Amino acid sequence: MQEDQNQATRRSLSVLVDNEAGVLSQVARMFSRKGYNIESLAVGTTADPSVSRITIEVIADDPHIELLGNQLRKLLAVHSVKLLDPAHSIRRELVLIKIATNTSEVCNRVIQIANIFRASVIDVSSTTITLALIGEESKTDAIVDLVREFGILELVRTGMVAIERGTRTIYDQTKERGEFDYGKNVLREGL
Repeated sequence: MQEDQNQATRRSLSVLVDNEAGVLSQVARMFSRKGYNIESLAVGTTADPSVSRITIEVIADDPHIELLGNQLRKLLAVHSVKLLDPAHSIRRELVLIKIATNTSEVCNRVIQIANIFRASVIDVSSTTITLALIGEESKTDAIVDLVREFGILELVRTGMVAIERGTRTIYDQTKERGEFDYGKNVLREGL
């Protein structure tokens, strides 16, 4: 059992940071300094425009992912770091695929594949069709493999975004909440 926990696998970290210039660079440099390649990175603002959420995917084992999380928490611009449990989180990516469709038969076949995968046709020309698909990595990889035979002209992937299922949120463990809770405990205990 111990071997399974220490096996390097793809892990998803969700990080809340100040929405300021240079913060993403600090985070990326930290991974680089520790010798880790970021497999996937997605960033966007949250409901609070002064805070951004970064979803980072990295291949690491338990001790190393804990080390990376602790190092991220030390950065001043970081509010919260949470390792997302795959069993309790939803992971998705957006993929845009431009495919060569030199004949109407090829175009029809691509549309049929798109329908099976619930992909959207977002652009059509006389020689190309562009699909948009949101899904898990296995789903997006499968459609890419199927349309490859027609000729992929361009492929764009956003990187994985993830969120926990149910009532759990990343806000449960922010630095500010922890500091505030500590302050309430000190007042209660009279220290």
